[in-house]
Amino acid sequence: MFFTKTVATLALAVTALAASIPRADNVTCGSSTGSSSTGSAAVTTSSESWLSGTQTGEATYYMTGLGACGIDNTDSDYIVAVSENLFDNYPGYTGTNPNNNPVCNKQITATYQDHSVTVTVTDRCVACATTDLDFSPSAFQDLADLSEGRLYGMTWVWS
Repeated sequence: MFFTKTVATLALAVTALAASIPRADNVTCGSSTGSSSTGSAAVTTSSESWLSGTQTGEATYYMTGLGACGIDNTDSDYIVAVSENLFDNYPGYTGTNPNNNPVCNKQITATYQDHSVTVTVTDRCVACATTDLDFSPSAFQDLADLSEGRLYGMTWVWS
């Protein structure tokens, strides 16, 4: 009887601990394309620093597909995924249907070491910091070789 109670208590403790550990698969860029909308309206103020001016962040690339904006992209498209924070808090987005987010189809011009590329927002990057951008491979290659993987100090502006 003592053994059964001990095992049951231990199983309950392990289950509780496992429930509080974040899942590793929730940190991929581009693959969590907004299908987990909460349905609540995003709250945005006009003082968000990423709404205007030059932004600085990291640049990465990902294998494209169906994006959060509902557009089926290919690796040769000049597209970009913006951060979850920027996507979810963009002015006018209600949080109900990511395909209707006003940030979709906005253009961004990104620069890295004297190389620039203009891209269209079609996706959402869960693992990106607010001003990071996740590019299609073709767009990334206009900034640097794919072997670089991650670019630090990339700047960008809304076009």
